[in-house]
Amino acid sequence: MWESMNAFDQTAPTTTGPAAGEAVPSAPVSAADTSGGPGLPLLHSGKVRDTYELPDGNLLMVASDRISTFDAVHPTTIHCKGKLLTGLSVFWFEQTSEIVPNHLISFAEDVPDEMRGRGLKVKRLKMLPIECVVRGYLAGSGWADYQATGAVCGIELPPGLTESAELPEPIFTPATKADVGEHDENIDAATAAELVGGQETFDRLRELSIELYEFGRNHARERGIILADTKFEFGIDSDTGEITLGDEVLTPDSSRFWPADEYEPGGPQPSFDKQFVRDWAAGTGWDKSSPAPAIPQDVEMQTRQRYMEAFVRLTGEPPPSWMARASAGAGPAAGC
Repeated sequence: MWESMNAFDQTAPTTTGPAAGEAVPSAPVSAADTSGGPGLPLLHSGKVRDTYELPDGNLLMVASDRISTFDAVHPTTIHCKGKLLTGLSVFWFEQTSEIVPNHLISFAEDVPDEMRGRGLKVKRLKMLPIECVVRGYLAGSGWADYQATGAVCGIELPPGLTESAELPEPIFTPATKADVGEHDENIDAATAAELVGGQETFDRLRELSIELYEFGRNHARERGIILADTKFEFGIDSDTGEITLGDEVLTPDSSRFWPADEYEPGGPQPSFDKQFVRDWAAGTGWDKSSPAPAIPQDVEMQTRQRYMEAFVRLTGEPPPSWMARASAGAGPAAGC
């Protein structure tokens, strides 16, 4: 359902990617294809992010304009998507730093000029091998699980709920991290606890994830957006031993955002996230295995508009303002 990272997983792509609607490889690109960080070793190329090693041992995480659905990367980019995801993540990292430490060091220091706006200097973490999913509403794979079993990830829910119904309280439903071309799988609490090294760590991840979700939900609700569900990824900071928030946070790639004024339980909802592309892809007859189909220009444009609206509503900042801040001292900011 969401993008994931691996071992080094502070991943991301380049600034100099194809223009909107242009084709890119339908799998992560090679180091040569993402050479926006001159002389920097490429540690990992993910579905959306690429990660480079900086000389000081920290990482450069760069968000591309690539988009994936059903864990496969489409050969079409969404113009400016990487910059919007990065700006949103910076916003949330700053807003939630008192809840949990995060990996962000800077969006300017040691970020090459051509990667400003989509690149972040981040701490190297030992990433934990689960996606920390929190659901406040019944949608996606959670709805499918509920229909089949009356539960989600082993958590029993009240009978008679409909698709997109608000849950009595947010639930923590961890998932595995899929490699590119494979699918994330929901797992139960016992399996997740074993994967992260014990019940104490699992309990802390659940506590932090729900607190972050509730913070984001309340902020979004004040701005006319329902945060239906989201995923977080955490690692261990080797310097402090603390659980630390990594990857991206509360973006349209990692979350379901619905317009509150159009919410009507009982079926799918309009959205400000990549569900729009998922719905289009599901209707093409594609079997959800790589390679993913190219995205038509009108779908690309409407997806970009949704991401931009989510950015403006949630941050209160126009995208050009974020680009200007990120590019300060590095020449004129490239707009969207």
